[in-house]
Amino acid sequence: MKLFVLIFTSLFFTVSYSYSQNFEYFDTDKEVLWGINKNSWGGLLGGGVLKFSNKISDNQFKTIGFELVNIKHPKENRYTSSIGYGRTFIWGKKNYLFSLRAQYGRETILFSKKDQQGVRINAQVAAGPSIGLKVPYYIKYSRNNRMYIENFDPSSQTFNNVIGSASFLEGIDELSIKPGINIKAAINFEFSPSKSTTAIEVGFLGDFFPGGVDIMPTAKEYSFYPTAFITLFYGRKY
Repeated sequence: MKLFVLIFTSLFFTVSYSYSQNFEYFDTDKEVLWGINKNSWGGLLGGGVLKFSNKISDNQFKTIGFELVNIKHPKENRYTSSIGYGRTFIWGKKNYLFSLRAQYGRETILFSKKDQQGVRINAQVAAGPSIGLKVPYYIKYSRNNRMYIENFDPSSQTFNNVIGSASFLEGIDELSIKPGINIKAAINFEFSPSKSTTAIEVGFLGDFFPGGVDIMPTAKEYSFYPTAFITLFYGRKY
């Protein structure tokens, strides 16, 4: 958390300092970007991102973004079942948590391209509402030589009788919503020489869900989920 505050503060002063510099004119009025996200709470693949940017001055854009990412509890571990022929499961997990985020922000050009082969570096801050989508996590469980599909219950289940994870769709009809908010600070590196663009964005983001979310009932429950992330963007300039 201290690292998050330090980097966020440094980013703020970097953006503030950039206003005193001379910027080259950049002839992009709009940008539409979509990407895939990897973050410290989301496992191998965090989720998907969509971002719209509109120029409001020679060196600044206003941005509207949407993200759908998977949030995992830090205590989650995947195990291989001893009776499930190689199937895996997460012991102690009761719910999936997905965050559907809407974000409004500002993106400032710190360094413009000197030529078509150069790199443009932007700094962005954004915030908005988060909709937490909580979906029950089901496992396949062996009891009395029969297989049952059950939600995690430590009072009636043992580790060695788990066959594996059930389908995600088993709990989709029990989806519930947890409202929250999010805030993001990031640096964007755009290096495409044409109207089609490729970019990498790195930064920090925090989701806050008042009251917490019971992803794993036997572990600590969190209300605030700070995360470092990297997003690979593709898109189009207009």
